[in-house]
Amino acid sequence: MLKRVALFVALLLLVIVPISLSAQDEETYDLTIIHTNDTHTYHEPAADGNGGAAIMKTVIDQIRSEVANSLLLDVGDRFTGTLFHAQYLGQDNAQLMTLLGYDAMTLGNHEFDNGEQVLAEFIDALPFPVVAANVEVTAGSPLDGKIQPYIVKDVGGQQIGIIGITTPETRFLARATDTITFNEDVVGIVQGIVDELTAQGVNKIILDAHLGYNVELDLAPLLTGVDVILGGDSETLLSNIYAIAGGTYTAVAEGPYPTVVDSASGEPVLVVQAFRHNRFLGRLDVTFDANGVATDWGGDAILMSHYIPANPEVAALIDELRQPLDVLLQQVIGQTNAFLVGDRNVCRYAECNLGNLIADAIRASDDTIQIVIMNGGGIRSNIPASAAEVPADLEFAEPQDVTLGDVLTAFPFRNRIATFDLTGADVIAALENGVSRIDGDSGTGRFPQVSGVRFSFDVSKEIGSRIQSVEVLNAAGEYEAIDPSATYRVASNDFMRQGGDEYTVFRDNGANAFDSGPELEVVLAEYITANSPINPLVEGRITRLDQP
Repeated sequence: MLKRVALFVALLLLVIVPISLSAQDEETYDLTIIHTNDTHTYHEPAADGNGGAAIMKTVIDQIRSEVANSLLLDVGDRFTGTLFHAQYLGQDNAQLMTLLGYDAMTLGNHEFDNGEQVLAEFIDALPFPVVAANVEVTAGSPLDGKIQPYIVKDVGGQQIGIIGITTPETRFLARATDTITFNEDVVGIVQGIVDELTAQGVNKIILDAHLGYNVELDLAPLLTGVDVILGGDSETLLSNIYAIAGGTYTAVAEGPYPTVVDSASGEPVLVVQAFRHNRFLGRLDVTFDANGVATDWGGDAILMSHYIPANPEVAALIDELRQPLDVLLQQVIGQTNAFLVGDRNVCRYAECNLGNLIADAIRASDDTIQIVIMNGGGIRSNIPASAAEVPADLEFAEPQDVTLGDVLTAFPFRNRIATFDLTGADVIAALENGVSRIDGDSGTGRFPQVSGVRFSFDVSKEIGSRIQSVEVLNAAGEYEAIDPSATYRVASNDFMRQGGDEYTVFRDNGANAFDSGPELEVVLAEYITANSPINPLVEGRITRLDQP
């Protein structure tokens, strides 16, 4: 009898256990998050054939065919970078993002480059929502009612919360406005929304955060309830594959994909980014338990390889959009004997010859200008952009053509020259701001390229005390020490004059300001034409003292 009972119990367990395991399996949920960031209108493949929206569409469609539940999200900075944006001001992106089938996006700082009306028209053309919880718009703005703080999207019967955040530094990185505020209380805003969503029963939450990798890593441990942070702004490649320096690929991973950080409550937060310029596509596969906690994950940044066939519909649209650009690209405006370095890895922390050229062109445009301070971040590419290779000494054997397209690609922001009066003390303060973000061999867009002035700085000193000397060209063409109490006529661009890149001294102390000068790219094109063949040099205008 006992043997029969034991056998019955054993058989019962065989039946119950699989049922219990099956029920547990049913409580898990798999979601694939496909993501992009900092694409900057690089719709076409790079020179090596990799990248571009047409290849990306093929990969997105393949991923969607493989999984039951997916989202395609963008983390901002679609605007500015190539001639496509200069020509179409976002409408090109709207058409392409529609074809790719995005579910939502947040705003990067560059979405504000051309003002509120352009951004409003871009959002109006999108068939999906734009989320940015800390972008506060006042009544009367063209953006009023067009930006949501978050959305809840049903994906395979599960509610997914998607919260957007734009870097608060946009107030310094884009054109100033009186009708938009970028709230700095990111933790409070996000946690408040998370708590609201949790109360509604939403327990799977994605933060679409254009903040920068290091900021995103610092943010994750301060929050509870956020499962995934899709990052942007720093254009960071996270990968478990492309991690060997000197390999085949131009990008080296700065961390694993995903980078896992514990939340304030000890649950995993998966942080991801996928480089820039449509070169990589992020794919994050996440398994959630019944409580909405990520229990398993995988994926990586996928190179948009030229071996992948391009989607014909997207390729055809890009070809159509490109046609008006070819005329600009082919219009020769002059010649250069030197390769003009506009690389972000140079002009954002050191003197570069393209920085000298643009600063000289601005100073030559108005004989009252004594000093020019131009942000290195306003330079977006080398000239000629199409040069097959860079000569070792930066000098070509024969003069190379410079086209209007080269100029517009290097200076795509449509900034105007602004002139104003500053004391010598304020000039020094501006230069201090310009070198305040230097860290090792890297910097940010505020780094100053100059004309009519030269200066030295020391990064080993405290921020605010890094400028060691400043000299100004006098009427005799000789450098002399700047007079802190004297007044100088200074030129910059209208973005900086309004406090962009934290040049608040321009905004607050600039006297007799005129912000509606000629367009910067037009002044540069005319200068190249008038002085061809040009041959700008790195001539010691900027000296760094803490390096040999």
